[in-house]
Amino acid sequence: MERTGPPAAPGRGAGGPAARRFWSERRGPAALVAAVLTGASGLLLYDIVSVRADRPAASWRRTLADGLATRHLDDAWVVLGASAAVLTGVWLIALALTPGLRGLLPMRRDDELMRPGIERGAVALVLRNRAMEVSGVRSVRVDVGRRRIRALAEAHFREIDTVRADLEAVLSHGVAELGLAREPALTVHVRRPPKP
Repeated sequence: MERTGPPAAPGRGAGGPAARRFWSERRGPAALVAAVLTGASGLLLYDIVSVRADRPAASWRRTLADGLATRHLDDAWVVLGASAAVLTGVWLIALALTPGLRGLLPMRRDDELMRPGIERGAVALVLRNRAMEVSGVRSVRVDVGRRRIRALAEAHFREIDTVRADLEAVLSHGVAELGLAREPALTVHVRRPPKP
């Protein structure tokens, strides 16, 4: 029996939870930042404890303190260090705020425990194989983005408009069957192969 009602909202399966983009774990940058901060904190803490135990401060800390006290703000080393700190901060903020895993498209979720996804390369391969089944298509290239799918085909017989209409129908049906959470817009271009 067919169920009627409003269509599911974009990003949702049939009554399932919202499907969001996959976020990269980014273990490399996180491990690098943790190692640097742990090492620097441990070294500074060791030197502070040594000073509290009536030992002289480490030479690197005296040199750093003297340098910070005597160098002007327009000194090349101060500008270089500040620029490196700003660039590192911007890089870390960008990593924290962007999802990453751009090559993985989320699919509709029918279950809270399962987060299905499909690689853009696999989507391109499936749609290319479907497009090659259309009569008159000699070759086709499919580029899959997060918001748009572009298909460029060469038709060596049949009318170009007929081939384009068939391709649009086949690829639209193929995209719908993939079960993507947000179906990208489809653009189809058909041309004749270049003459030798």
